[in-house]
Parts: sequence; C-alpha cells; structure tokens
Amino acid sequence: MHDARALIEMGAEAVRRLARRGYSLDLSRLEDLQSRRNQSIRSADELRAEAKRVASEVQQTAKQGGDISKLKERARELKDQIRDIDAEQERVQEELRELLLTIPNLPDDAAPDGDSEEFAVEVRRVGTPPTFSFEPKDHVDLGESTGILDFARATKLSGSRFIVSRGAGAALERALATLFLDIHTRRHGYVEHAVPYLVSRKTMTGTGQLPKFEEDLFKTGVADRELFLIPTAEVPLTNLYADEIIPPADLPLALTAHTPCFRSEAGSYGRDTRGLIRQHQFAKVEIVQMVDPADADATLETMVGHAEACLKELDLAYRVVKLAAGDTGFSAQLTYDIEVWIPSQNTYREISSISNFGTFQARRANIRTRSEDGKPKLVATLNGSGLPIGRTLAALLEQCQQQDGSIVLPESLFPYLGFRRDCKSFGVTPDHGGCTDD
Repeated sequence: MHDARALIEMGAEAVRRLARRGYSLDLSRLEDLQSRRNQSIRSADELRAEAKRVASEVQQTAKQGGDISKLKERARELKDQIRDIDAEQERVQEELRELLLTIPNLPDDAAPDGDSEEFAVEVRRVGTPPTFSFEPKDHVDLGESTGILDFARATKLSGSRFIVSRGAGAALERALATLFLDIHTRRHGYVEHAVPYLVSRKTMTGTGQLPKFEEDLFKTGVADRELFLIPTAEVPLTNLYADEIIPPADLPLALTAHTPCFRSEAGSYGRDTRGLIRQHQFAKVEIVQMVDPADADATLETMVGHAEACLKELDLAYRVVKLAAGDTGFSAQLTYDIEVWIPSQNTYREISSISNFGTFQARRANIRTRSEDGKPKLVATLNGSGLPIGRTLAALLEQCQQQDGSIVLPESLFPYLGFRRDCKSFGVTPDHGGCTDD
C-alpha cells in the first residue's frame, strides 16, 4: 500500500514506474480524493474550534445572567455540521483507501522492461542438466510406475489438481521439508514457526492478497466468521507483527515455516494441470525477513542464496532469473525467480520466487520499527519459497531417474529417510526406499 502523498509528490514519475508493470495510475482522481480528505479534516477542525468557543461563551453568558438561547442554537448547528463533515470525511477516506489498496507496488528500476516471463533476464546457471541415453519420463509417469504418487485416488477424494503420496513418496515429502527447515534454521538463522492455516480478511489484506486476488483464494466460515486458507506461509508469518513496533535491536527478523498452501489458480485453465507443478493444495517451506529499509536490497540477494542452498544440497540443476517489471507480483518491487531443470519438458521451470516488497506490505499491515531519533518508521519485508515440496519432488524424480524406472536420490537425503551413509546406490519403490546394493 502506498502513501497517497508520496505518489502525488512523485507525480509523473509514479505514473511512469507503474506503467512499466501495465498499471495506469489515475493521478487526478488520487489528487482529488486526497484534496477532499484534507479539506474535510480542515473544515472539521475549524468547526470544532468554533464549537469550543461557543461552549465557552455559553458558560460565561450564563454566569452573567445573559440570554444563551441563540448561542445554544448555534451550538446545535455546529454539532450537526460536525457530524455531517465527519461522515463525509469517512466516505472520502474509505474511497481513498480502496483506491490505494488496488495500486500495485512501484517496480524497482533494476527490474528489466517487459510484461511476461519471456523478458526475464538470466543471472546465472548452476549445475549441468542431466543427459539420458533413453527418453526421460515425466514425474507423473515415474510417480505412478513406482507407486509413490496416486493422482486417481486423489481425484476421487477432492477432484482434479490434488495428489496423494504414499510409502516412500510420503516419506520423501517429509524428508524434504525437514531438510529445508534444518538448512534455514541451522545455517541461515531463521526461527521456525508453526502458524494457523486459516486467517482473517485483515491478515490477507496486510500482505496484499486482498482485495485483488480474492478469486484465487479458498475461504470458509462458521456463522458470521469469515476465514481464508493461506496461499503461502508468507501471510501469517509477516502479519505476526502487524500493528507492532519492532525494536531496532531485534532486526533483522528471519522467520520460516512449513505449511500447506491453498490456491484456486483461477485463470490458469489447462496450464500445468497434469502433475505436481500447479496444485490446489501443496506444501512449502517459506522464508520471511523484516529489515531496516536501508538493508533490503542486500537482504534480497542473501535470501536468493538461502533458497539456492536447498537446491545445491540436492544437486539439482537450476538457474536464477530477474523478473521483468510487468511480470512482478502485485506487492513486490523486485523479484528473482529460481527455475529448476525439468527433463521431460526440456526446460527450466520456476520453483522459487524471492521478492523485496520494500515498505509496501508494512504500510498495509502497520509494521514499524524506530529510526535513530526514536520516531516510528516502516520496516521492509521480503519473502520467498525455500522450497516448495511438490515441485522439488517433481524435479528430483525427473533429474534422478534411471533407465529401469528407479530413482537414485542424493546422499543428503539419506539421514532424513533412515538410510545408511555407506549406501552406494539408492532407489524408490511403492512401500520402500533404500539401499539397492544390499
């Protein structure tokens, strides 16, 4: 969310920057609402000052035995006028707030021009995509042939775009989540949290999911209580500090959580509906930081490295790209995508987005710290996937597949699956995963 005054002061510069992401800022409407709001505040203040003077005159005149009827009539008139101007101020304030809630964040000038993934700029490639002497299968065929993924029974339970994992598949999901949490908490200094999966409308608004993305959210309720299923742990983790002032000594705050994520994926008809790439429910380890705004740029680079560490631990080939301004998320200033190699598609696919939101989310959620002079100021928020379980599993199955259909997984997973360190090779079957050289 923006400060209306800041956007108006930026003027044409704000219009230019928002145009880079395809948003047309109605500056004249913004200026009109801000002007009307300010005028109503001034008018209300003037009327209250007059009402205070009249009240004082009533007391003085009454003490002197004078006629106070006209003064009392004026006091009533002022009371009515103040009520009306307050109501007008509330209407204008709400209209201004609703407008500000729909204006996306200003993209960083470091983001390349463009409005789609085609305009992303590659930063680096890490690892060599595997080559095969056979036609590689996709993760759906691999998961079903080994018996560790069951799409048909998931559809019976919940409809399309859900998955049941079993045996070694379920164990792999658990192992990946624990590995990622260990990396982030033991190496990178994040504090693990267990958070609610159902949150309020205010909480969703704080991080920018509402009002713009309501059609993408699953929601439920009991009686008059409305709750939304979280699309990512970013939502509860960031809003833990809503309406708080964080002591400067406590910054940076680094938080992580492993949660299910729920997304309707409205508008993605027919796209990636096969397999684990785009599910209605999936698990993910999220990383979130809150920092002094002056440290946000450096923190973004650091967090990209934190997500990369998970892929390096699994020896998966990937690349890092910087998203174009028009392809950057609503709340973000600058985003790096990490894309993992998917052999069956012969391309890299997004597995993590790491974003700097500046003070955009903090203003919406009212998350502040203090400047050197002790005055409150907004923090900067950043977050990213570190990593999603399903997409990582898909990449593992495809990059680690063997000609006979087995999966040979990286040694880093051995302790999380109970396998011996002296294993030479390692495979996955429906009810068992372990050494294949016993």
